[in-house]
Amino acid sequence: MASDTRDGHSNAALDELFDHAERVRLVDWASFSDAKTTVLLLSAFAVVSFITGLSHLSGGTETLNGPLASLFPGAETLVLLYGVFFAFVIGVLTVGVQRRVKVAWYGVLVALPLAMLLPLLTADAIDVPLFLIGAVALPHAIRNRQHFDQALDLSPFQIAALTAFVGAQVYGTLGAYVMREEFVGIGTLTDAFYYIIVTGTTVGYGDATPTTQVAKLFTLSVIILATGSFTVATGSLLVPAIESRISNAFGIMNASELSLFEDHVLVLGYGEITEPLLDELVGTTDIVVVTEDTDGATTLREEGVNVLTADPTDADTLRDARVDSASGVVVATEDDARDVLAVLAARQENPDVRIVAAATNQKHVDKLDNVGADEVISPTIIGGQMLGQAVRQETGGENEGEPDGDEGGELDG
Repeated sequence: MASDTRDGHSNAALDELFDHAERVRLVDWASFSDAKTTVLLLSAFAVVSFITGLSHLSGGTETLNGPLASLFPGAETLVLLYGVFFAFVIGVLTVGVQRRVKVAWYGVLVALPLAMLLPLLTADAIDVPLFLIGAVALPHAIRNRQHFDQALDLSPFQIAALTAFVGAQVYGTLGAYVMREEFVGIGTLTDAFYYIIVTGTTVGYGDATPTTQVAKLFTLSVIILATGSFTVATGSLLVPAIESRISNAFGIMNASELSLFEDHVLVLGYGEITEPLLDELVGTTDIVVVTEDTDGATTLREEGVNVLTADPTDADTLRDARVDSASGVVVATEDDARDVLAVLAARQENPDVRIVAAATNQKHVDKLDNVGADEVISPTIIGGQMLGQAVRQETGGENEGEPDGDEGGELDG
């Protein structure tokens, strides 16, 4: 019996050590099925597509022996450019998907299946990896569709520039095709499109030239419209992208980003006091933090918080941060003297905005109130009151377990 008892205790100890209700997973499959993995798969597809395309180009000729070859007769020359073309297309779409842009995700759903047709056209062994990666990436992208929900944020100027560019291309292509008899080197719609592109981008190979006065005037209009719209459209897209990169590198916001804010909360200063505040406000309203702490600004930008790296007591800085349209201002630089200057500057720029200030020293509460703060909070006083309430609730017999009661919620004077 004693042996049975010992064996029973031993088995119980072993069960407690090794028998768990929750099984421990050797591989966390959830980490391999998120949106980041989708981006990695698309990036791999673009790289493989580029390598495959270079392989076809280096070969010089290609024979279509795949199951879909009969549907695309005479596409041997097109196949040579197929891989490289879709490598760039998928690469651009991958950048958009990385930024969670929904339009880019839709583009992936169209471009990826088209790129996967290459091995079905050629039946070449070198194209099989492209099809296999696409077969994994496509359902993966569909599965994570809820992560790609960001709208393509284009300014009215960018939309107008892109519209003008597309309109110039359509005008030039159709015009050149209609007037093809008055040109040398233009006989098809493809020739017309080629002529407009090389003209609008100022390349001008000279293989297509106008032969009549009307055609020359038309070409002049194309040069002005196509070249101008191409330059403006390119600048409208590249300049904000460069500004955004510089802003991210230095932890600052550019003018175009700040101009979009309205009814936001302006937080002047960053430190131990404002960290819990940001946790409270993030997700409920737009926030712009103004601080001179570059390291803190970089950290906040990485967390998705809008930051302006500048002096929070400077009136020009507050104007840049749109204090005139802010719904509220929090002043907490952890230096009461600077807090006074920040309150004065904010009140001068927006007399109607609500200003809440945090006084590091209890003696300066009245000073902040006198310079224009609507409410002044002292973390020291609040901390002391909460400590007093907590100790009374623990020691008061009749109030124990009733933290909201009137007897335990106030402090004696």
